[in-house]
Amino acid sequence: MKAAKEVKSAKAVQSITPVKPISLDKFPGMICRGYSFDAPLDYGNSAGAKISIFAREVVSLENAEKPGLPWLFFLQGGPGFQSPRPENLSGWMKRAARDFRILLIDQRGTGLSTAVTEKLVLDYPTAQGQFDYLKHFRADNIVRDCELIRKSLCQNEKVTLLGQSFGGFCSTTYLSIAPEGLNGAILTGGLPPLVDDGDEVYRLTYRELIKKNKLFYERYPADIVKVAQIVDHLQNNSVFLPTGEPLTVERFLQLGLNFGFNSSGGSMNTVHYMLEGAFSTAADSKMPELTYTFLRDVESQLHFNTNPIYALLHEAIYCQGRASNWSAARLVSEFNEFRKDSSPIFFSGEMVYPWMFEEYTCLKPFKEVAELLASCTDWPPLYDLERLMHNDVPCVGTIYCNDMYVARQLAEQTAEAIAGMKVWITNEYEHDALRQDGELVLDRLLSMLSDC
Repeated sequence: MKAAKEVKSAKAVQSITPVKPISLDKFPGMICRGYSFDAPLDYGNSAGAKISIFAREVVSLENAEKPGLPWLFFLQGGPGFQSPRPENLSGWMKRAARDFRILLIDQRGTGLSTAVTEKLVLDYPTAQGQFDYLKHFRADNIVRDCELIRKSLCQNEKVTLLGQSFGGFCSTTYLSIAPEGLNGAILTGGLPPLVDDGDEVYRLTYRELIKKNKLFYERYPADIVKVAQIVDHLQNNSVFLPTGEPLTVERFLQLGLNFGFNSSGGSMNTVHYMLEGAFSTAADSKMPELTYTFLRDVESQLHFNTNPIYALLHEAIYCQGRASNWSAARLVSEFNEFRKDSSPIFFSGEMVYPWMFEEYTCLKPFKEVAELLASCTDWPPLYDLERLMHNDVPCVGTIYCNDMYVARQLAEQTAEAIAGMKVWITNEYEHDALRQDGELVLDRLLSMLSDC
């Protein structure tokens, strides 16, 4: 891939004016202030449509009035997910709050920022109109939003980044677009593949997904039969989720999206316990029936209805000047392990497929624009390879050996491409280490950063 020379820096804010909070919340040990910023939908047309970007400051009580406390911008994984909603200083925030004011940014299209929901089609009734809107919701414009916030809220002071997963992708784009705004960058499971489309990514992540499925069935051998029973039931019966949506085999198997996590409530252990209670054990039951609890749990584990960007732009995060052409759907045929007549039956992972826009209620309105996004060939570049090669911003990151979502091989190549990048490669954690053991993980990474 050629260096992306045409990547432009974020436009400077014309003047710095004090930013007033729109909300103030007090929690045990911390104060949270909410801010709203007007940003251009298209930074190439500052006179055009505007959107709102919401960000939440988190500061410990002991540091609340401390002058000159540096900022840590947290960029959430996804794409398409809002920032965390803190209730106390725990995990990585507990460690970060010792040294920083934390800014939790709802990336454009999420949370309290101008959100992308199924209602978008009311404002943009044509697929082309929706496409022209959604193409502005990738990492490059997320970074430009951060620069707008930095120059106003932070009075143009440099900030440190903490990017988790897709947030690390955004951080690498930040290093390409506006490194002058950064004191440092910490990427947890978020060193992006420097590719032009998703094909190489999915070839590697499908292979890792095969390993995760094998591990799941090694851990829970009785689930081989249970999964086959559920698949057979779904193939021979019309089953509907509490939302009224059909539960197909394909949607059921998307539960494998959890297989790369260790955190409580969303891991392969979670899926196992769901399977335990899948069928009704009522004495008067004449035929097997999936329980309401199981059906409700399936709904709650899959977030495509509530976070449509996660489906709409998932493959676009890899695209630079090329189309994805439904990369995951095309490449799955290369792996016989994912045939529905295989034994054991393998779950899918963090992949997006065209059928989802026919089954998920909140994705249905986007079926046409999903095709336009998948066929788009003129995605602008996200990374400037020459700038990364001459990077002078202190950078550290984690690479998880068995990461199901960010291929280790490609992450290591990216680490090599960023000058001065220091990495902690570990098999002790999965992709959600920051959530599972955040205080320890961030403490180690901050120590590494201080040595850069």
